[in-house]
Amino acid sequence: MAVVVTKDNFTENVAQGVSLLDFWAPWCGPCKMQLPIVEELSTELEGTATIAKVNVDEEPELASQFGVMSIPTLILFKDGQPVDKLVGLQSKDSLKAKIQSHL
Repeated sequence: MAVVVTKDNFTENVAQGVSLLDFWAPWCGPCKMQLPIVEELSTELEGTATIAKVNVDEEPELASQFGVMSIPTLILFKDGQPVDKLVGLQSKDSLKAKIQSHL
């Protein structure tokens, strides 16, 4: 299951290794299509990468900090630093390839 990230636990979840954060909202149609893909990746990559989600309605500071203007936006972090940003619905294969290229 994907980790729920808030401003309080953000650092501990992305500080080390590779992390993928899905910025989403419950009212967003494409986000509802992205979420099952994110959940599948969290199961498949458990122990390899952190897969997490950020509800932009509940965490507007995080969304603003990373310049999230439209959702879904997926940001890939390596050792706490953003290394890639994908806007819009992404396929499982493309996300998995991006994550694996930073492992």
